[in-house]
Amino acid sequence: MQILQSPATDRTVALQSLPPLSLYVHIPWCVRKCPYCDFNSHEVKASASSDSPTRLNLDSALEQRYVAALIADLESTVPQVWGRPVYTVFLGGGTPSLLSPRALDDLLSAIRARLPLAPDAEITLEANPGTFEAGKFAEFRAIGINRLSIGIQSFNSEHLRALGRIHDATQARTAIEIAQSSFDNYNLDLMYALPGQTVKQAVADIETALSFSPAHISAYHLTIEPNTLFYRHPPMLPDDDVSADMQQALETRLAHVGYEHYETSGFAKTGRQARHNLNYWTFGDYLGIGAGAHGKLSFADRIVRQMRYKQPRQYMDQAETGAAVQQEQEVRASDLPFEFMMNALRLTGGFELSSFVARTGLPVYVLRKELQEAESRGLIERDYTTVQPTLKGQRFLNDLLQIFLKT
Repeated sequence: MQILQSPATDRTVALQSLPPLSLYVHIPWCVRKCPYCDFNSHEVKASASSDSPTRLNLDSALEQRYVAALIADLESTVPQVWGRPVYTVFLGGGTPSLLSPRALDDLLSAIRARLPLAPDAEITLEANPGTFEAGKFAEFRAIGINRLSIGIQSFNSEHLRALGRIHDATQARTAIEIAQSSFDNYNLDLMYALPGQTVKQAVADIETALSFSPAHISAYHLTIEPNTLFYRHPPMLPDDDVSADMQQALETRLAHVGYEHYETSGFAKTGRQARHNLNYWTFGDYLGIGAGAHGKLSFADRIVRQMRYKQPRQYMDQAETGAAVQQEQEVRASDLPFEFMMNALRLTGGFELSSFVARTGLPVYVLRKELQEAESRGLIERDYTTVQPTLKGQRFLNDLLQIFLKT
């Protein structure tokens, strides 16, 4: 493992208390790699299970070995978070819903045996419509998963094909109906500014989503990321003005029916905000296990970031020997203001200045010049206790964050 130390001349971090802790578990396999996806995901052949020919599962031997590696990874990391309660668990990917209920039950049982899960812990599973089967998802609920995040992206089959998704519009609707039979708390992931998409079509996707009355909707602008097929072969996307019209229309419609726009891409019914994501945005801690997983852990005198080995088989090899962490780096105190702001300024309601002190161990005055500049440019509003991005700051978040980035 490579360990990078903070320079001795950097300001000292002194935390009076540790932030809330979450657990992220990465499942790196998908049936097909989407052309826009830059996550650590790898195509793998999924097969029907013996007890249900409609179920798509990972190869059982691969599944068993990977779950065993996750448990070994967790076991070796527990001493770093010993005794700290875990408030949320997020099973992300990739396509975690390719795992069998038995494998997930084994994993969750191992987590409960090693970490003190809060009694009301939010336990989320990411799922793609092409992997839905009613009995399987009922079993997911029975083993303790209490929230789903469903990767719908669009209800338009033409747009789904352009995105390389394995499901069509009918399967998208069916997946939600299956989810509703077992879960009352679920998120629908949607994307806009898709190849060939019009404002009317983007609004139609939101209207269809609203017809199911989900607890939470995530609406993301499609962006072209490096190391993706779309980056190498860019599709024709709506221009900036049309994309802005889509965003405005979606936000207006969701607000009209009572969804709170609480962070950049998140819209929730009252009390249904994604608690796991909120812990990220408020600069909480998260232990990340699984291939390529990242984590942030706080200690009294330092904050560290970890990265696991990315290639799945290398990760399993390393985890089995208790050495899944490829790199651990202490975050320099001079970088903490930007890291905090990169998360907290996603919150449309802003943050309390006292939380900056609590989560970074730094005094507020280190932000003085940057806050003055952001306010003078109309990107934030503030008083003596709180900082909140203006609508302009929300629209030009990258420009706002650049103010806090040290070179």
